[in-house]
Amino acid sequence: MYKDLEGKTALVTGSGKRSGIGFAIAEKMASCGAKVIIADLGRNPENKSGVKLGTREEMESIASGLAEKFGVKTLAVDLDVTRNDSIQQMIQKVKGQFERIDALFNNAGASFGAPSPAHMYNEEAWMKTIDVNLHGTFRVSKAVLPMMVGKPAAIVNISSKAGKTPPLANGAYAVAKAGVLMLTKVMALELANQGIRVNAICPGIIMTDLQVYRFEMEAKFFQSTREEREKEWAKQIPQGRIGSPAEVADLAAYLVSKESSYITGQAMNVCGGLLMAL
Repeated sequence: MYKDLEGKTALVTGSGKRSGIGFAIAEKMASCGAKVIIADLGRNPENKSGVKLGTREEMESIASGLAEKFGVKTLAVDLDVTRNDSIQQMIQKVKGQFERIDALFNNAGASFGAPSPAHMYNEEAWMKTIDVNLHGTFRVSKAVLPMMVGKPAAIVNISSKAGKTPPLANGAYAVAKAGVLMLTKVMALELANQGIRVNAICPGIIMTDLQVYRFEMEAKFFQSTREEREKEWAKQIPQGRIGSPAEVADLAAYLVSKESSYITGQAMNVCGGLLMAL
C-alpha cells in the first residue's frame, strides 16, 4: 500500500481481462486509492491463436468492480494502440473526466506468427507484433505525456524476459520487447528534467493466458504436453515456481510511488531468479 498514490490517476493499457497483468496492475493501483482508467480494445478482433481477449463488457465490469470494491473513480475506454485515431479518441474521453494522468502503464502487448524461426517468419505477422508492442508503447506515451507534465509523474513499460534473452521461435516478440527496453531508457533520459520517471518491467514466466498459449505452442514443438512444459520451466526457475500477475503488479505500483523517486531508466526483472545476468 502506497499512501502517496491515493487520489492519483493511473492509465493501464491492455487491462481489459481479469486474467492478465494489466488487470492486476489496475487492481493494485485501485487498492492504493488511485483513480484507474481501464484501456483495451473493447472488441473481439480476429483471433486465431486461441488466446482469451478482453471484451467491452468485461472492461466495464472491471471498471465498475474496482470502483465498488475500493471506492475510487474508474473509467473504461476503448483503445487500439496501433491506431493514432483510436489513441486520440481515448485521450479526449480521459480529458473529459480527469485533469491529468500521474501514472501510465504501457502493458498492451501481443504476439503474432509464432512459433516460427526468424528466417521463416511471416512478414505481416512480424510487423504487426512489433507495431503493437513497440510502436504502441511509443504512440500511447507520446499522446499521454501532455497530461503528465507539470507535476512528478511516472511511466512503466511492460517489456519481457524475452527482451533480454532470446526465446525459441518467437523472434518478433523478442525484438519488439528489446526495443521497448531501449525506448524506456531514451524516454527516461529525455524526460528526467521534467520530473517524469520511466522504467520497464521484464516479467519472466508469469501465469497469464498468453503464457498458457506459449506452453501449448512449446508442447506442440517438443511433442510434449502443456503440463510437462510448465514443469520443465519451473525446474529452470531458481524459486521453483511460475509467477503470478499480482507479483508483477506489486513492482509496478512501487515504480510509480514516491518510494522509487530516485529510480529511472531501469529494466527490472520479475522472474523468480530466472534472469541473473549483470
